[in-house]
Amino acid sequence: MNGRNRRTAYAMTFVLICTLILSACSSKSGNSASPSGSASAPASSASQPETQGELFTPVGTYPIVTQQMKLKMFAPQYPSIENMETNTYTKYVEDKTNIKIEWDLVPDNALNDRKQLMLASGDYPEVILHGNLTKDEQMKYGKQGVFLPLNDLIEQYAPNIKKAIEDLPYLKGSITAPDGNIYAIPQINECYHCNYAMKLWINKAWLDELGLQMPTTTDEFYEVLKAFKERDPNKNGKQDEIPLTGSDEMWAGNIAAFLMNSFITDDYVDKDNGSFLFVRDGKVDLAANKEEWKQGLQYLNKLYSEGLIDSAAFTQNADAIQQIGNREPDNIMGAITTALISYAVSPDDKHPRHKDYVTLPPLKGPNGVQQTLNFAGISRSQFALTNKATKEQQIAAIRLVDFLFTEESIVLQERGPEGKDWRKAEPGELGMDGKQAKYATIPKAAEKTTHNDGWEQIGPSLRTYQYRDSWMAPQDPLAEGSYEVRLKRESQNYEPYASDELYPGSVFIALEDTEIAAQLRTTIRDYIKSNMAQFITGNKDIDKDWDSYVKGFDGLQTDKYIQIHQNAIAVR
Repeated sequence: MNGRNRRTAYAMTFVLICTLILSACSSKSGNSASPSGSASAPASSASQPETQGELFTPVGTYPIVTQQMKLKMFAPQYPSIENMETNTYTKYVEDKTNIKIEWDLVPDNALNDRKQLMLASGDYPEVILHGNLTKDEQMKYGKQGVFLPLNDLIEQYAPNIKKAIEDLPYLKGSITAPDGNIYAIPQINECYHCNYAMKLWINKAWLDELGLQMPTTTDEFYEVLKAFKERDPNKNGKQDEIPLTGSDEMWAGNIAAFLMNSFITDDYVDKDNGSFLFVRDGKVDLAANKEEWKQGLQYLNKLYSEGLIDSAAFTQNADAIQQIGNREPDNIMGAITTALISYAVSPDDKHPRHKDYVTLPPLKGPNGVQQTLNFAGISRSQFALTNKATKEQQIAAIRLVDFLFTEESIVLQERGPEGKDWRKAEPGELGMDGKQAKYATIPKAAEKTTHNDGWEQIGPSLRTYQYRDSWMAPQDPLAEGSYEVRLKRESQNYEPYASDELYPGSVFIALEDTEIAAQLRTTIRDYIKSNMAQFITGNKDIDKDWDSYVKGFDGLQTDKYIQIHQNAIAVR
């Protein structure tokens, strides 16, 4: 081979080697960007970029993609938002990320029906931004491959979501399915008055009028209610006082649940919540057939039979509570079980009666039990990726959601542009926690029924206790406009008594058990509630009929009900 041919051969060999190296690098880049365990892109998906590096900026920087990408997203259309396409926050997100959102919108009140229809038919978009996804749906469509596992995507591309999972003790167990996968990202909205919803509000003005101390035990509470009934605390010369009222129609309005927790754990706060299960030393059990439950029923029956509990408390609706709370000219309400005093009386200066009420911390029962329940957890989630998303769309979408978890995004999403409805707090303006605030609202000249400045609370997001505290608020909890400060401070009275026996309501039930678990839950709960009402009102004699009541559980498959829930917490 002459020199010229030799040089030509060397050059060709060098080019070939470089080509192979570049090819290998491109292949490696593509693999690392694709989440392991994710479904492969459909054959009809858009053409792939030569390398991921050409399309994506480094994680945590913006825009997310160097070339505009389209993502179709399913979400509700709130009647208060004028146009999601032209919405100020939509435009902000699109400019920030370089992702063009194509909306698949449905009226908010039709979201669940449309969601179920599109998932069953296969006519769904790449992204479900706000799907109100139940745990059953997450498992069902995750198992079918419709929803993609998000674990690897979060690990590689979503540091804000990953940090939230690490920081919030309830989060990981609330969103991880029994197969170990995360199929959906929730909207996290922490608030004390939500997590400590089981409250009793007592008329402090009446206690002061009668010279009584705040009760701390069930026996002392009985004596206070008797005084409310018999000693005319509203000073109108009539025995028209209702010592204690409530309603299952209200949030946490069930009287029996608040008082039963002085004997044994009872999670039935209202008609929509409650399993009657508890967990002790890792073992799930039913509360409503225990001796402590019987003692609680005896106490409740004593209150009811002496006219200390409103006779309508177990049947009336929330409207009836408003009528009681706002009775004129004299206040007749001594105490009420509810998460929010505003269910009974408006918390504003036009209705000063609300200032008479404070929360009563959990009462200590005869066996020393003194507890409340912390309901922190995620029951449903919002964001999911479907198998119609290409690998690049998966990465872009999870990075967009990771941006939604930032404080910058949350403020703009919820409040709109700075300077219109909110501003930065000035030095000396304090937040709900009494510390320097970060943000303050700008009073509106007039309330509008619609706007186009934000998404309100559409999609996944992260609103922590600390975020809530960062907004400027009046420091007097009874001042006009300071209701949320009051709710937080009143709710903190319950925090030291949080029970560790609450069965987690956010737990995943195995897919094969969900239908039977729901059936058993309904049957067992109806049986307990029916007998509970009869025992409390005296239609059944607790001493004579207790054994028969306990025997009745034998035909309700309670063992299976308990075992299903035991299996569920075993895989958390």
